[in-house]
Amino acid sequence: MLKTVSLFTGAGGLDLGLEAAGFQTTIAIEMNKWACQTLEFNRPEWNVVDKDIHLVSSPEIRDIGSFQDDSPDLLIGGPPCQPFSKSAYWSTGDTKRLNDPRSDTLTAYLRVLKDLKPKAFLMENVFGITYKGKNEAIDLLKKIIEEINKEEGVNYNFNIGVLNAADYGVPQIRERVFIVGSREGHKFDFPLPTHSNPSEISDDLFPKEHWKTAWDAIGDLDGISHDDIPVTGKWANLLPSIPEGKNYLYHTVRGDGLPLFGWRTRYWSFLLKLAKDKPSWTIQAQPGSAIGPFHWKNRRLSTREICRLQTIPDDYHVLGGRTEVQRQLGNAVPSLIGEILGKEIRRQFFKEEVDSDLRLLMQRNKSAHQEEPAMPVSHEYLHLLGDHQKHPGTGKGPQGIARVG
Repeated sequence: MLKTVSLFTGAGGLDLGLEAAGFQTTIAIEMNKWACQTLEFNRPEWNVVDKDIHLVSSPEIRDIGSFQDDSPDLLIGGPPCQPFSKSAYWSTGDTKRLNDPRSDTLTAYLRVLKDLKPKAFLMENVFGITYKGKNEAIDLLKKIIEEINKEEGVNYNFNIGVLNAADYGVPQIRERVFIVGSREGHKFDFPLPTHSNPSEISDDLFPKEHWKTAWDAIGDLDGISHDDIPVTGKWANLLPSIPEGKNYLYHTVRGDGLPLFGWRTRYWSFLLKLAKDKPSWTIQAQPGSAIGPFHWKNRRLSTREICRLQTIPDDYHVLGGRTEVQRQLGNAVPSLIGEILGKEIRRQFFKEEVDSDLRLLMQRNKSAHQEEPAMPVSHEYLHLLGDHQKHPGTGKGPQGIARVG
């Protein structure tokens, strides 16, 4: 198997996908204690290092990963660049971005790239780092890699792909940026989508499969006890009144429910519920009590259900309390995406013949299902009935006005 160095490993979602593609993680560096416990419980052979990457020297990585006389085949990781996330951008109107000390994780990743000189590298990050006019991270990446090439006599380059996991057979709408590079300067061609939104008309000569759905992923778990995780908080009793696949917008003047809220005055994921015939919405790492996606049975998703939606194998156990488990899984890369990219890296960079069958691609759930009925609005929310102002637009709401003031 090809040898991998894994940084910012988290719960191991990307590593599991690469494992399915024929890569072996030889060292996994992660500072979250619960993620480390998850890794050590499931894959002790990955040599988990429970430290901040800034405290782990490159010689240590070489020693633990057994790379004294050679370079790793692949360096992987998703530097946690919260300053570049869409939520950070829209909540503040802008971000400190590279001036934010949290963005230094990117340069830590590149320090390991320079010192270990892997044959290839794979980086994952949030879509925000590619926003037009907000591309300091990409510019910095280009600049540092040019310096590495000049100083080390290598020829690294990279290609950027924005992938929606649902387009590749993951039962979840999750858009992320992937950066893939080669030490020899080879171009990387990202794989073409294999699945598509059935509601969008396509004129493809060879039509794609429809998106995998939440029912495909977790429908067979419907009759299994999950130690049901109740929804709590102020809005818990309103959730049953929202149909499958809808959110709070159902209870606005433009929805089919009661006018309880103003149009677009809440986050999209507020009271958001799964639909059996659609992929899951993006799994959140730190949801509030009213932030979904919620199960169509009006409860939170179980750990096993979230793993299914992230295409993490059933025999993998995520350790920790509910909050810690949610954080680990919400931050993970869907493992199927790791498998798909891993096979392409082997084929394009290492010139290996690769089996086209995907181990982590789930089968369709062909059992019949019916939409869960929505319940009447609980009397405790009827005082909200009335005319509500819609959101005035980006930067014009109460928070935006307060910032300007």
